[in-house]
Amino acid sequence: QVQLVESGGGLVQPGGSLRLSCAASGFTLDYYSIGWFRQAPGKEREGVSCIAGNDDSTSYSDSVKGRFTISRDNANNSVYLQMNNLKSEDTGVYYCATETYPYGVKCSRQDYWGQGTQVTVSS
Repeated sequence: QVQLVESGGGLVQPGGSLRLSCAASGFTLDYYSIGWFRQAPGKEREGVSCIAGNDDSTSYSDSVKGRFTISRDNANNSVYLQMNNLKSEDTGVYYCATETYPYGVKCSRQDYWGQGTQVTVSS
């Protein structure tokens, strides 16, 4: 049974940092595209970052480029999102998601989702 569990969220001041974790079980995520998404109150869910299954290439939304870094840890069957220089507009629930099939070139499908972790950036 495929399961994704996010952790690492919390309350942080503007300019601070957090590292989110997405731990996978029921499958080995080595070759699966994993995406991070977020949903702010009253807004639609948006894509934040993706690490591709075929070659581990990474991509970011313009709003987080240069501040967030996605990485894969095969030994721990996890994907991380390092978030630096956080801003109030980064507040929201962060989700990780993956596809049914491996070797995807981008996070175009989200067949499995985690339950989300809350990130609040506030002074």
